Amino acid sequence: MYHLAGERIVSEWEALISSANQKCLSTIFNLVQENSGDLAHYFYDNMLNDEDASSFLSHEEVKTRLSQSLQKWLINLYNITPNYDLKATLQQQITVGEVHARIKIPIHLVLRGARFLKVRFASILQHSQLEQQQANVCYQLYCNLIDIAMELMSQAYTVSSDKGSRSEEVYRMFSISQNLATERERQKAALLDWENKLMFEFTLGAEGVQLPALRYSDFGLWFHHKGAHAFSDYPETKTIASAMQQIDDELLPQFSEVTPADKLHILRRIRDASHNIKFHLDDIFSRSGEMEHGRDVLTRLLNRKFLPTVLSRQISHARVHDSTFAIILLDVDYFKLINDTHGHEAGDAVLKQLSSVLINSCRSGDFVFRMGGEEFLIVLVDIELKAAKLVAEKMRKKIANELFELPSKTNINITASLGLAVYEGHPDYEVLLRLADQALYDAKHQGRNLVATRTSESNSTV
Repeated sequence: MYHLAGERIVSEWEALISSANQKCLSTIFNLVQENSGDLAHYFYDNMLNDEDASSFLSHEEVKTRLSQSLQKWLINLYNITPNYDLKATLQQQITVGEVHARIKIPIHLVLRGARFLKVRFASILQHSQLEQQQANVCYQLYCNLIDIAMELMSQAYTVSSDKGSRSEEVYRMFSISQNLATERERQKAALLDWENKLMFEFTLGAEGVQLPALRYSDFGLWFHHKGAHAFSDYPETKTIASAMQQIDDELLPQFSEVTPADKLHILRRIRDASHNIKFHLDDIFSRSGEMEHGRDVLTRLLNRKFLPTVLSRQISHARVHDSTFAIILLDVDYFKLINDTHGHEAGDAVLKQLSSVLINSCRSGDFVFRMGGEEFLIVLVDIELKAAKLVAEKMRKKIANELFELPSKTNINITASLGLAVYEGHPDYEVLLRLADQALYDAKHQGRNLVATRTSESNSTV
């Protein structure tokens, strides 16, 4: 821990505490403890008025937890007793900094919040019974402790952000290259499938609002959640995005407003735009190189290395587009029994076949991870709770009905328990992971071979 904090900060913290007036420390602690609710309320009211900060703080769970956590943080920071635990206090600042980095709160907002805490405490001191000189000494000490805590948080924030940035870039390069030739043909086929559906609906006389939007097609989901990020350095990516927007926002809506003859003209423009997308798609795939980092050796799925990057990007996407996504934690029931009865080679064969079942149960834009052992995680993009439940239940049934072939040429059936949670607005993806983990626990303890769902307010079983 100290290598992160730096010997200098540790020394300065210790020196500040040892040289502080004990009576002043006691006075600050008593005032903070008595007014912690007021300090948190003032902090929260002012931060909510900031447009940048409100997007992080408006979630109801954040409101409740933040107020309690902030009060606890203030009390712990100034509770300097003979049994004062410096190591625990330092670690708390590091942890807070890492959380801020994980949910991508800009550091200037953190410092702004600290400034509000200083302003409010100055007001509290003015209304206390302290003499002016004593109040000034207490205020200076109060500010010094907050400042040094902010410095420690900022160091932890920077280190954590740097790690995240490196992971983001590695993931970007990885997502460009995985199964390159196969992915290119898969996405070209998905685009063609959308064209065929469009022609079918047009032949049946569907109006513009009924025609399938490209952004919600299998190709569209892949492009927005994977392709656009993977190929972000290529100018062709913006061309594809522009062509997709033209089709969905300009050309398709016109079907409801023009004559039958004009509809054929629009259809030709859509076809030309689609062919343009295919051309540029071929170009960017052909210019990309191969890379295999970040893949699970056995199943060829994503490993957990890129999970923070994927979830952070999904939260950013959901906030910008006012959408939701879901995660499923899946665990094979009684997997140890398979290894004990048939051997580890059989267990590996089951996991490899299961990975194929999971991939085939998902859309191109979805993500499938092997978390380790017999546990998998699926990220379902752009999906509501009701639809996510249907996908999870369909996945469970598909696994239960699948015959898994062992190296001995015998077949066995397996089942899996699934925990489902849907993004509800909280900026920290760890909250979502905890909900899914709790749901998986529910599924295991309610009989296995079922889907359990957890939300921030309730828990249900499908």
